[in-house]
Amino acid sequence: MRMEPVGLYYTEQHSPALRFSYRVRRVLFSGETRYQRVDIVELDAYGKSLFLDWKIQSALVDEYMFHESLVHPVLFTHPSPKRVLIVGGGEGATLREVLKHRTVERATMVDIDGELVELCKAYMPEWHRGAFEDPRSRIVYGDARQFLFDRDETFDVIVSDLTEPLGEGPSQLLFTEEFYRKAFERLSGDGMIAIQSASGDPVYADFVASVVKTLEGIFPIVRVCWAFIWSFSMPWVFTLASKRYDPFHLSEKEVEERMVSRGVSGLQYYSPEIHKAMFVLPPYLKEILKKGRVLTDKDPYVYPE
Repeated sequence: MRMEPVGLYYTEQHSPALRFSYRVRRVLFSGETRYQRVDIVELDAYGKSLFLDWKIQSALVDEYMFHESLVHPVLFTHPSPKRVLIVGGGEGATLREVLKHRTVERATMVDIDGELVELCKAYMPEWHRGAFEDPRSRIVYGDARQFLFDRDETFDVIVSDLTEPLGEGPSQLLFTEEFYRKAFERLSGDGMIAIQSASGDPVYADFVASVVKTLEGIFPIVRVCWAFIWSFSMPWVFTLASKRYDPFHLSEKEVEERMVSRGVSGLQYYSPEIHKAMFVLPPYLKEILKKGRVLTDKDPYVYPE
């Protein structure tokens, strides 16, 4: 007779057909902000972890895998990123990675949920590590779509670190053709955008396929890279779109030289050797990426729950 372990479990429904359960060591915070459900818990397997709307967003054990993969391929591809816009990124870890580049003069982070950011500051200092207090940081609490549409600022790089577009979440209209066209306008002449694009597994990768299809109608260069994120239990994909520079053609030597000149060190996942490998995709994912649709304000993507 097999005995099941006893204790408190947090259950995440990834899709109607798939659930994950995590044994909880202790609960640090559980409640709701104006925009979403927030749970900050300590898990036996992953350590301190953040869940939004019942879905895992980040775990201390491997958050570097996600944030380094989102930030560094795009920032190192751009030869001199000075002005960076971060869309979302409440934990502050995306901001932390952006600020590692000496070329960055101003990093603007726009997150709609100020309550979440304050919770992350209080309960998750291991993520931001003082990035919010860096003099180059500007934190804006508000709608990132409205921020882009209402202002005329330009940026060298935009990093989209948003939750997936859930049915009642705040992110649906931040993955549409209209939003990406405005992002294109707000980028400098050689600007780039990087977008966390959810799962790259064989079953649930239709979202990234549609993100790619939408961007291909706007940007001349669109590439997908990926990494296996242990706490997500699946491969995770990041879409890069560029007006001029192709991340796939950035050599190992160029990455190494830029790491040295910008003073970027101590990375745990991204490296000069792994850069190009991240853009090498298996045949199944290449086939899935051909099947996307253009996402619009009238017909956005809604992630299955």
